[in-house]
Amino acid sequence: MLLAVDAGNTNVVFAVHDGTEWRGRWRVATRDDRTSDEYAVWLLALLQHVGLKPADIDHCVIGTVVPAALYNLRRLSRDWFNVEPLVARATVHWGFEIKVERPQEVGADRLLNALASHTHYKGPLVVIDFGTATTFDVVDKDGSYLGGVIAPGINLSIEALHRAAARLPRIGIGRPQAVIGRDTVAAMQSGVYWGYVGLIEGIVGRIRGEYDAPLKVIATGGLAPLFAEGTTVIERIDQDITLEGLRLLAERNPRPILQKTGSRDAV
Repeated sequence: MLLAVDAGNTNVVFAVHDGTEWRGRWRVATRDDRTSDEYAVWLLALLQHVGLKPADIDHCVIGTVVPAALYNLRRLSRDWFNVEPLVARATVHWGFEIKVERPQEVGADRLLNALASHTHYKGPLVVIDFGTATTFDVVDKDGSYLGGVIAPGINLSIEALHRAAARLPRIGIGRPQAVIGRDTVAAMQSGVYWGYVGLIEGIVGRIRGEYDAPLKVIATGGLAPLFAEGTTVIERIDQDITLEGLRLLAERNPRPILQKTGSRDAV
């Protein structure tokens, strides 16, 4: 079975695929100082809960945009599952061209989204990922990654608004009943929600104009369903797209040879 690890700026998602289906998905807050043993105590209990053992895991793939987290995630794979993980980076075999000036700078999550979205939905398309940042990634009809747009994430914007303006409270995100807010909280919620709907529609419209061809729009991330309610631009929501990218990447690449210790420094 495959252990897929998607380490983002906010959460680390662990999932197990048995070759046919996902057997479980679990998430924990991202912390740079979380050790491999801490991950193991938490993850092994969850595996046991769905009837799985460490010996059931025979390969592992890691995608991370948090370099500091990679060391202990690798140690987790090596020490607790006895497998060398495949790490998603520009130098592995993706099966498509990365048509940007510096491929090594592209976040693993963006390439994983491109891989899975083209495999399942074909191109050309735009993938919107509502994460810590909101990203828009463009994939052509052949599956090549063309680049995209990075905007501040919704929760980052809310926090910045609260911190920068002394009299503005911290708010939750939701779809307002009206655009015109009748009090401060309603006005802030309207600005954040409809402002992001405008951002989505505006950026997708400009991408379509620059690409000069029809583009499907796929959305992922926890807030994708909420924003899909407010716009017709988003055509499909796929919450598993990054995990699917990890699974597909593992299928396309040979399994790495286990780096045993003395290899605490082998990264």
